Amino acid sequence: MNKQKPLSTPSRDKSTKGIIMLREAFHVAVPTAFYQDESLNIQGTIEHVKDLYQQGVKSVLVSGTTGEQHSLTLKEKIELVNGIVSETELMNHMEIIFGVSSIRQKEAEELAKTIQNTPISGIMLGYPPYVVPTQEEALVYSEKVINLSQKPVILYNNPKRTGFDLSAQSITHLSKTEFVMGVKDAGGEEKVKQLKSDIKREDFYFYAGGEEDLEEKVSYGINRLSSIAGNAAPVEISQWFHKMLTNQNMTEQESVKIETIMGQVYQGNPIVNVKDMVNQKGIPLGICRSPIGN
Repeated sequence: MNKQKPLSTPSRDKSTKGIIMLREAFHVAVPTAFYQDESLNIQGTIEHVKDLYQQGVKSVLVSGTTGEQHSLTLKEKIELVNGIVSETELMNHMEIIFGVSSIRQKEAEELAKTIQNTPISGIMLGYPPYVVPTQEEALVYSEKVINLSQKPVILYNNPKRTGFDLSAQSITHLSKTEFVMGVKDAGGEEKVKQLKSDIKREDFYFYAGGEEDLEEKVSYGINRLSSIAGNAAPVEISQWFHKMLTNQNMTEQESVKIETIMGQVYQGNPIVNVKDMVNQKGIPLGICRSPIGN
């Protein structure tokens, strides 16, 4: 039996190691398209990504939790990888991040191995829902998946959905390999401030998962955005976030526009709302898998 190789720590000299990190501060977390019978619609997902690309979006997350990731089988996830990788123009001109997570570690490992030999730009590493691993178990899970993917990694800490909260100590430990280049939804203000103090890297980033309370989060150190509302209004949301990061004031007209978009997306279930808005443009994102959308 082959032993798992230790998690490598690449040099910061990207020219010698070939590690190209994720450069974009803004990416859109795209929902996964489904047909009316709830089967996977790969082409519908790709059509939405193409539309975002045509609007100037440079980076997307495919098969994150926004894409109802844990409803997808391993076979469906691999089919989605193969579908997106076959789109040469998108792969050549966008940062494509793929969500990797599973209630079973073996399946997360298999997906990571599939992604390793593709031009996918990076992975967002989520944690198993419901089973609530210990911090030590989560670290082993993380290191095995990271080592198998050999891609830049955003850690996705999402205790509201998984029941598991990756500790500041665990995040700091994982940050010591350059493959790990950020964390999404790290935690509240105190945890983010602690991590900023403990992680001695300028190239480690803090992602907000969606736009709710975004201005407050930016005020205490969040510096990248995994956008939900950007599915419906990528230009406006991207400009709004950029102005936050650079301390620029919004015009009254811009503020009203953002308030309208936020109301359209976040009143009710944001994934259902986003799919409805995109469907109305003629792009077939379809329905959600029940019970979402009931």
